[in-house]
Amino acid sequence: MTAIIVGLPLTIGFIVPNNVHKNSGLSSEVNLNLFIKGLVIGFSIAAPVGPIGILCVRRTLADGRIAGFISGLGAATADAFYGCIAGFGLTFISNFLIRQQFGFRLIGGGFLCYLGWKTFFAKPAENEAPAKGNGLLSNYASTFFLTITNPMTIIAFAAVFAGLGLGETRGNYVSAGLLVWGVFLGSTLWWLALSAGVAIFRSRFTDKGLQWVNRIAGAIITTFGLAAFWSLL
Repeated sequence: MTAIIVGLPLTIGFIVPNNVHKNSGLSSEVNLNLFIKGLVIGFSIAAPVGPIGILCVRRTLADGRIAGFISGLGAATADAFYGCIAGFGLTFISNFLIRQQFGFRLIGGGFLCYLGWKTFFAKPAENEAPAKGNGLLSNYASTFFLTITNPMTIIAFAAVFAGLGLGETRGNYVSAGLLVWGVFLGSTLWWLALSAGVAIFRSRFTDKGLQWVNRIAGAIITTFGLAAFWSLL
């Protein structure tokens, strides 16, 4: 009897660490896969050209790559916010945003028209503008606001997450957190690449060329705003 009692803990002692290591290794592999999927999702959702991309390009050409990147960072933050809602399964927030999409589109469309008008008539800067706190904060806040007032983004994230079978992250805060972090970094990577790439060609633009960039960008952004109003009809 004593031998059995003594041997039992020894047997358990050999079995438990092996299971723990196996589970730990499997969990790490799953989390890494989720993080990589988050990177791909964030990059893919940010990449299509839209009003935020036009703003980023225009601000990079007008004010330099830092201004362009910070503008993209605002959108990346909003993407991470929507990714957080989808990843953590916060359906009460997503349902609220979708129910209020008429108001959000109305506000977002109006803001796009304002930015389009402002961009169209903006005078090109002769030199790259110095990076100032207030200007960068305005760049960040404007793109964050534009992205966050587009409830279709949460629908896109929900559809992508469902299509890739990422619903299992709900309730697993570590996995969901890594997924959201991947989304943010993936989106940020796109905006960094875009602003850096556009900045290379900035010196080749004359004042007249920059003026045309402002007009074309302003017209496109205003068109997106009018399209938002049209979608409400």
